[in-house]
Amino acid sequence: MSKVIVIVGPTGVGKTKLSIELAKYFHSEIINGDSVQVYKELNIGSAKIKEEEKENIRHHLLDVKNIEDNYTIYDYQNDVRNKIKEFNDANLLPIIVGGSGLYLKAALYDYKFNDEESKDNLYEDLSNEEVYKLLMEKDEKEALKLHVNNRKRVVRALNIIEKSKTTKSNILENQAHKPIYDICFIGLTLPRDVLYERINERVDIMIKDGLVEEARNLYNKYKNNNYKSLQAIGYKELFSYFRGEITLDEAISLIKKKSRNYAKRQYTWFNNQFNTKWFNVNLDNFDETVKEVKDYVRDYNG
Repeated sequence: MSKVIVIVGPTGVGKTKLSIELAKYFHSEIINGDSVQVYKELNIGSAKIKEEEKENIRHHLLDVKNIEDNYTIYDYQNDVRNKIKEFNDANLLPIIVGGSGLYLKAALYDYKFNDEESKDNLYEDLSNEEVYKLLMEKDEKEALKLHVNNRKRVVRALNIIEKSKTTKSNILENQAHKPIYDICFIGLTLPRDVLYERINERVDIMIKDGLVEEARNLYNKYKNNNYKSLQAIGYKELFSYFRGEITLDEAISLIKKKSRNYAKRQYTWFNNQFNTKWFNVNLDNFDETVKEVKDYVRDYNG
């Protein structure tokens, strides 16, 4: 099986910096593993790597989709697998970095989607909004992955329920997934209280760097559209502020709280779903952490 290095962990632990160091060490390139960073214009709020931070390392599946695009897990699965093949053909070791666990699992494991043709006749008298509402009632988890106007996939999910008497979410969750690559999972971790403090500080830095202005520009440009890309943490809360539903301080507090909760869910996912080798981040000497990871990955890569 092809070898793949995957760097995981919550926001603010140093995944980006480590990925650059490993890419330089192995003379390779990086594949984005964050479901928000695939979108253009979502920069500050997604903690997207800045051009000067790349150190001339080429990044893939970063800034490749427009806000209006409905980029699904299925799309990401195909794109990553194609990229890994490209890396193999070029004799490059794929290095994937990101925190979107379900996207990573779909791409790297034998994760099958139900591709049966959508039969719309059962719902031909219903509008897009009505069929979406129906799916929300029957399979909210799947509905939240889809855009209201993606009728084909919404109807497909409803058809699965009709045919199998269970939800698509349950089908996917109950599959016995196995990796299709030789994967080295590297996880970066910090004590929970330190991590939460860093997340809070990171949000403050985002605000200082112009997150409110970035979000306001997006709100003014897309405010009549409920695109999935704009539901990301940081943007959704500020949109509520722009609509006058909450204050700016309340929006910032919500961003911090949701970011901390998301980090907690990420740890749970990576521990339960992946065979992750965890490294405690040395904040005083990150180079030491990089060295530990290099020593470990060197043995993996032979």
